Amino acid sequence: MTGAWEARGTGECAVDVDEVELPPIYCPLEPGLNPARDRVERRAIAWIEGSGMCADRRERAWVIGTRSADFYARFAPHADEERLLPAALWVYWGFAFDDARCDAGRFSGRPAEFLPMAQRIQRALELPGPSGDDPYGRALADIAGRFRALATSAQVWRFRVAHQAWLTGVAWQIANEARGRLPDLDDYITMRLHSAGGEPTFAMLEIADGEEVPDAEMTSPAVRALTEMAILVAALDNDRHSLAKELGRGHTDQNVYTVLMRWEGLSLAEAARRASGLRDRVFVRFLRLREATRPRLSAPGRRYLDGLAYGIRGNAEWGLRVPRYVSRGADPGADDDGAITWADRPADDRDEPLPVATAAWWWDRDL
Repeated sequence: MTGAWEARGTGECAVDVDEVELPPIYCPLEPGLNPARDRVERRAIAWIEGSGMCADRRERAWVIGTRSADFYARFAPHADEERLLPAALWVYWGFAFDDARCDAGRFSGRPAEFLPMAQRIQRALELPGPSGDDPYGRALADIAGRFRALATSAQVWRFRVAHQAWLTGVAWQIANEARGRLPDLDDYITMRLHSAGGEPTFAMLEIADGEEVPDAEMTSPAVRALTEMAILVAALDNDRHSLAKELGRGHTDQNVYTVLMRWEGLSLAEAARRASGLRDRVFVRFLRLREATRPRLSAPGRRYLDGLAYGIRGNAEWGLRVPRYVSRGADPGADDDGAITWADRPADDRDEPLPVATAAWWWDRDL
């Protein structure tokens, strides 16, 4: 197989998600929810309305329908309201930017146009004041100013680096779209570690919690591995959350299911089981390494690892309920408030590396 595929509507991956029962998510972690969630949501909606990001009522409704305040309230359940607010604003901004500039719009599938725009957006984050006339740039500059007022220079720097990595991953995804190329599993995981937006999302934990993790701990192999595993687990959960909507819209997109179907010759049902096993093997390794690493860290380091765990659980709960994923109409509906069925056991708990070079080092015995 060459890895190329006819994008959008050829029928190569034409499947009906309603015919496939996706395995429930295994996640025995304790949930958390910040009590300031509703106040932060009201303040964030007012900010969105004044930001100029949304072109029309429908865009505004879908941005608000991401329930980003609820999302980050689950990542940082103990954060002060004034620290939770800018983190939630960035999540709202990120979803709006993703919808308007990455997944759709004139930049999607056009890397030569996306890259200069994305670097101007990144520069808006880096400058110490207002930047240009792009509403997304202005809104991001406002968020960056809030971060600088609250965070240490090291925390702001870490977020900037993570933000750049995210935009680079999205550029890779857009380049694949332009070339009609579906990456193999190794390349997909490498790309998804960046394009999913997990790096900046988890980098905000320090800012929201108000505690700087010592550099020697944050850059240690064990903490780096735990961060990457948390990103991938959440990213694969998001592939699961968005599958029904993508297929309903006729998208043959880049996700773990299409990758497994294309490169391993699986049906969607088989790919769903295989993806669940891959995700759970990483998650079980995360649980084991976190338990071994946490006692060696400072209080800020332990709180950061707790945030990774809250993030995995919070992302799973949020994604199973949020209108962004559960709504099927042209406009977002209400949250799904039904009971969540969790898996009783992992689909794969083997203490063996994933069969991909980019992630195998997470199982190194000297971490």
